[in-house]
Parts: sequence; structure tokens; C-alpha cells
Amino acid sequence: TRSHESIVREAKKITELPNFKGYIHDVGGPTANFRHPSCAKQLKVGVCRDRQCLFPKPCPNLDADHSDYIALLQKVRALSGIKKVFVRSGIRYDYLLADKNDRFLDELCRYHVSGQLKVAPEHVAEHALSNMGKPGKSVYLKFMRAFNKKNQEIGLKQFLVPYFISSHPGCTLRDAVELSEFLRDIGHQPEQVQDFIPTPGSASTAMYYSGINPETGKKVFVARNPHDKAMQRALMQYKNPKNRQLVKEALQQTNRGNLIGDDEKCLLKISSSHNPKARHSKIAFNHKMNKRR
Repeated sequence: TRSHESIVREAKKITELPNFKGYIHDVGGPTANFRHPSCAKQLKVGVCRDRQCLFPKPCPNLDADHSDYIALLQKVRALSGIKKVFVRSGIRYDYLLADKNDRFLDELCRYHVSGQLKVAPEHVAEHALSNMGKPGKSVYLKFMRAFNKKNQEIGLKQFLVPYFISSHPGCTLRDAVELSEFLRDIGHQPEQVQDFIPTPGSASTAMYYSGINPETGKKVFVARNPHDKAMQRALMQYKNPKNRQLVKEALQQTNRGNLIGDDEKCLLKISSSHNPKARHSKIAFNHKMNKRR
């Protein structure tokens, strides 16, 4: 973990730059709120080989503590010439929820969100999440409620920007449909979609090439065909007119024709005027009413 002194020293140098506007745009790494050691055991013998700290649920020995990170953020935002210090790189919300003290959530919402906070639930289908090593949908919903409640308390209008990924090894087309339904229900339409790309050294890449989850030894479905991957990606942006045909094909393949139509829950909107049966019924109804008149 980089020292407070080193970070504060760099922040001071940034304030001296001629084009500095008063904003530090990020303090933290890929997961900003990971600064505290996982547990006392980790300091002595290193990380566990046979278990993860947060998956499938937080380890009983996990010591979730944000006090060091809070102190660092306070030091940086107290520097002369700094107006705001943001956390843009994203946080692990399951680790935040594991902290019995909600002080970090309060500090985060009050001082370090630029109107939008990036988080990475990755997916919502339990089948897909189990292969990602990520917490279930219920954990993300719990964080959503806590974030919204905190912002209401402090009188700020701020939003979550969830990051999702398509075609991760173990993610089926049915899982992708479930994700699109979740996006519909929370009223979120991602502007950009990340399709899984194999990267060296990751368990996900091992799954992609072997078709086997290295943690469980079980076979997993892997979407390698470009068309299969395109359908999963299109489902995440089902409102985009360019994706209509792909979304329709995906829903037909998964026997989810109930999501095609003019109902508010439908992903693919087709008005009754385009449905011959519905249109015929409407004409017959109007004819009947005219005869009565």
C-alpha cells in the first residue's frame, strides 16, 4: 500500500501545476477502498490458498476497515488549493457493506462522488456470478438502497453507474436475458458495453480456453462464436434500434417470446398495429361500435 506521505507529496505537486483547476480526480487503485489488510493472518502467512476473502460470502476472519482510506482522503482534500477529491476508479461495494461502521459511505457520498459513482456488479444471474467470483444480485441491491438512502439523508442527487460485462465464461444466453430484464427494472441503459476479452494470467481466461472452472473443476459454457457474443452484447442495449434483430433472435432462442410485444415489461417493443391479430380485433371492435351508433 502506497504511503500517505507519498500520495500527499504528489498531490501538493499537482496543486502547483499552472493548469491545476482544484480537482484531484482519483485517489485509489483499480479497487479504491482496498487499503486495509484482509485479516491478522494475512500479515503473518499471506493470503489463503483455499478461500477468497469476499466470495462466495465474506470470510468470518475478514477485517473490513476503511479508517486508513478515510484518513488519507481527508489529508488530501485538506491541502491548500484543492476544491474536491473524487473517487472515480470504482469501489468494492461488498467490502463496504462488510464494514460494520458506515462512516466511509457517509464520507464517500458527502465529499468524493462527482455526481456518479462507478461500481462493478458485472452481472446479476447467480449462474454467471458464481463463475466470476462476484457477490449475488441481492448484495448489489442492498448497496443500491444504502447509497440512495445516504444521498437522501445528506440532500444530494447522485447516481450509481453499474458496470456489466457480456459473454464472460460461464454466462449463457439465458443469463444475458436475465441481465437485460434487470437493466429494464432499474431503468438503466448502458451507453457502453464491455464484451469479455481474454487477458493473460486470469482465472477467467483459463476458463475461456479450457471450458473448465479451475476453482470447481466443472465444465462451463463459453460463448466463443462472434454471433453468440453479439447477441449477449445486444441484450444489454436492447433499446438500441440497431440491436432489434439480435435481441429478437436471442429471445426466440431462449423461448422468451413473452418479452416481445407492447407490454411495458417487454424488451422488444412491437405495437399492436404491427400485430395482425391485434389489429384485426381492433378493427372489428371499432366496426361494432360504429354499428351501435
